[in-house]
Amino acid sequence: MNQVLLYCRPGFEKECAGEVQDKANTLELFGFPRAKNNSGYVLFEFYQAGDANKFIQLQPFSQLIFARQMFATSAMLTGLPTEDRISPILEAIGEGFPICGDLRIETPDTNEAKELLKFCRKFTVPLRQAMRKRNILYVKDNHKKPVLHVCFIAPGCCFVGYSFTQNNSQFFMGIPRLKFPSDAPSRSTLKLEEAFHVFIPREEWDERLAPGMWSVDLGACPGGWTYQLVKRSMFVHAIDNGIMAQSLMDTGQVKYHAVDGFKYEPARKNITWIVCDMIEKPARVAHLIGEWLIKAWAKEAIFNLKLPMKGRYDEVLQDIENLKVLLIKNGVKFKLQAKHLYHDREEITVHIQRLDNRSAY
Repeated sequence: MNQVLLYCRPGFEKECAGEVQDKANTLELFGFPRAKNNSGYVLFEFYQAGDANKFIQLQPFSQLIFARQMFATSAMLTGLPTEDRISPILEAIGEGFPICGDLRIETPDTNEAKELLKFCRKFTVPLRQAMRKRNILYVKDNHKKPVLHVCFIAPGCCFVGYSFTQNNSQFFMGIPRLKFPSDAPSRSTLKLEEAFHVFIPREEWDERLAPGMWSVDLGACPGGWTYQLVKRSMFVHAIDNGIMAQSLMDTGQVKYHAVDGFKYEPARKNITWIVCDMIEKPARVAHLIGEWLIKAWAKEAIFNLKLPMKGRYDEVLQDIENLKVLLIKNGVKFKLQAKHLYHDREEITVHIQRLDNRSAY
């Protein structure tokens, strides 16, 4: 295995490639990316055999912004015969390939590739059975063992590889499957819901997304993000000069403030969550959230940084680095993650948790 395949949003292959190049260089695992515009994936090829396996172990997946999934793989399989696609795939799995506990047959997130999903679903059962007979998969699913990935990018053309459960995306194709709530005031609500799934471990939801908490939504109108907080029985200060959905106001859990989000200060410092999806310069938003955390006006934050048309990766790196420097300079211990989520477009979503007396990283 000397390659790593990374899924990304179509149109962001350049950013994903630049990021994996930087991360590989930092780990002193050298190689180069292959990226095709709007393909929905990046293939990174290492010069040394075995470095792909090292990369997927040493590089924290949670610290990759533009990658939805990553797994080690080898040369692409092409020309799979329609009468027997299974045999070539089994033959491609050689020595050094771990016994896996799960099988995912996927495609990149493009319209052309997703037309293969129906075939992928039908192909999963016979391929799983064949792999279990060859001791490539455990007899029963084991979610603590590596995941075996087969990614079809075209009919009869696929990559075969594996990822480690403790360092990958838990979601099929790296995409949480969420349903738009019919009573939500806007589709932006799915951004915050996905952020909760990606950034907050499910076993911590009862503690960190608890009923009765107070939260602030900067740039709230018409209420897509407020909806997610209200649904979790939180109380919300909705900050905006626009109009909030009446259905949210009728819950009695929302206090509306017709104030500029950059000027609002909570009267009581009992805020757990601050969330923000304002259409503003990303550097300005990042600094604003940093000030909230420095002043201890909130314990956790989820916010979006809108990206420019050019230099998107450089803008992201600069804004996040400036935010980290600001927090460190002011003695704030924190955990920060940033992801280009499935429901994001020209933006990334950032999560910061104040750690106080806990170790920061």
